[in-house]
Amino acid sequence: MLIGYARVSTHEQNLDLQLDALKVAGCAAEYTFTDKISTRKDSSEREGLEKAMNLLRGGDTLVVWRLDRLGRTLRELIDLVNGLGDRGVGFKSLTESIDTTTPGGKLVFHIFGSLAEFERDLIKQRTTAGLAAARARGRKGGRPKILEPKKIERLQKMYDSKQYQVGELLEMFSISRGTLYKYIDKRS
Repeated sequence: MLIGYARVSTHEQNLDLQLDALKVAGCAAEYTFTDKISTRKDSSEREGLEKAMNLLRGGDTLVVWRLDRLGRTLRELIDLVNGLGDRGVGFKSLTESIDTTTPGGKLVFHIFGSLAEFERDLIKQRTTAGLAAARARGRKGGRPKILEPKKIERLQKMYDSKQYQVGELLEMFSISRGTLYKYIDKRS
């Protein structure tokens, strides 16, 4: 059985284009589920997708109009499609002509997955090399300190003198209330 899934990001957007394409592909209206929600939300928060996933059984195929309708990142897509495959469920994306129920479709999808993994590894390598180069030049990682040690000491003395209101100190040192109390509490 073909189970359709369509999604738009906002309530102002229209699902008609996707629903028409899913109907032409053979998805019955009663087995087509929709969401009007951004993919920034976790897939478990997409009620239509959850219903479609619960209905799918071995031998069924989940059909989407385009890959980005199912997931925001390639990693998320790969995880979802691999999860379907583990259950014996196929996957079709109409726009990209991907059909994991065929050997060619599986190959294309696995190539996408391999490219995504390769890209992640390259990013990791570049980041590691960049950090090593920065350390070699004497740069330390992490967030920079907001105030120099002398200014922190001055802030603490001014706070202890009780001649200044907290708001004045915040403005003078251009810091937040949380930062002020962090420096006050750090005293030994």
